[in-house]
Amino acid sequence: MKKTLLLLAAPALLFFAGCGSKPAPAAAMPGMVEKTFKVNGSNLTIMVPDSTKGIAEITEQPSGATEIKVGADFQISVEEGEGDIALTKSDVKDAAVFKFQRYLKDEPALLFWESKNADIPDSRFHFYTTAKIGKSSYIIKDVESADAHNEKTVQLMIDASKTIKAKDAAKPNS
Repeated sequence: MKKTLLLLAAPALLFFAGCGSKPAPAAAMPGMVEKTFKVNGSNLTIMVPDSTKGIAEITEQPSGATEIKVGADFQISVEEGEGDIALTKSDVKDAAVFKFQRYLKDEPALLFWESKNADIPDSRFHFYTTAKIGKSSYIIKDVESADAHNEKTVQLMIDASKTIKAKDAAKPNS
């Protein structure tokens, strides 16, 4: 009898054990909420910090980019385009004012780097990534005119950039 119960319970235990190994859905990001925005008329969604961090401001720029800001620490820009990681690496290395210090991540579709100005005590951290969403490609990066971000806030922006997706037409606006 005990062997039969164990044999019947084993598949259920394996099923529940396997459930924990799947990546968490974007909606499971603590302290984050999904917001809808447009880039060149395409409806997209992204996870951003919730209202405890500030009011989400989404602004379509004349250049075609859309800036998404929540407080002083979350400021990203999304624009349609293929992007060019190699060119961005070159620009980062050749920067005149804020000198390149190191890459925290140097991947085919993501750069995350530290730069420093000798006259300012704190380093600045930036990111530049590309993403293919549906048939379109996008460049996602920190807002260049924003205040300096620390490593932790830029990592949050990188994590958020990974949640961008085409908006499901069946969902109501966020």
